[in-house]
Amino acid sequence: MSSQNLENAQWSPRSPAERVLMALKMHGTMSAAALGNMLGTTGEAARQQLARLAEERLVVATSQASGVGRPTQRWTLTPAAQARFPDTHAGLTVQLLDIIRSSLGQDALDTMISTREDITRNAYETALADSLSLRDKVATLVQLRSAEGYMADWREEADGTIVLVENHCPICAAATACQGFCRAELDVFRAVLGPSAEVTRTEHIVSGGRRCTYSIRELQA
Repeated sequence: MSSQNLENAQWSPRSPAERVLMALKMHGTMSAAALGNMLGTTGEAARQQLARLAEERLVVATSQASGVGRPTQRWTLTPAAQARFPDTHAGLTVQLLDIIRSSLGQDALDTMISTREDITRNAYETALADSLSLRDKVATLVQLRSAEGYMADWREEADGTIVLVENHCPICAAATACQGFCRAELDVFRAVLGPSAEVTRTEHIVSGGRRCTYSIRELQA
């Protein structure tokens, strides 16, 4: 199974603080001990980085009861930290979408999104042409999406369900302004993975989720 390495993400972390931010972005809420273990350092070293980041209001801790003893502190990114990850040309993109909608109408905007969807689908279909199994297709799709800035990863559950995760949305501002982009994304995934795959979005960044997650099941013949 493929796994996205922290060092291979498009936003490549350099400093220890950036590596902490990236780990929380990719994996969600974590304790200092778990974070230290993931980054190959100690829990105390991770805790020191988290304390500095908390002072900058980039992370926040919540206490979680864990049986007998002191509650465990679990850390997560704040909205200010989320904003450090790239949203490609966000302001300009939203402005252009508003101009198209107000000047040319909703139909013109829908046509633009459909054209982008067709271009993306064709490119993905070409890249997936040699992928025989559903797992291979998802693995290749994850590579494509990661190269586009989505910080994608995938895993296979015990029941055979494949979970595709996008930890970041580089067009979040555009998708928020026009959710046709999100509909098109789901349609593209369903098209390129083929009629034998059932694709369902289970988490959605634009709807308040930490990430976008897709549940993919192979349908019985």
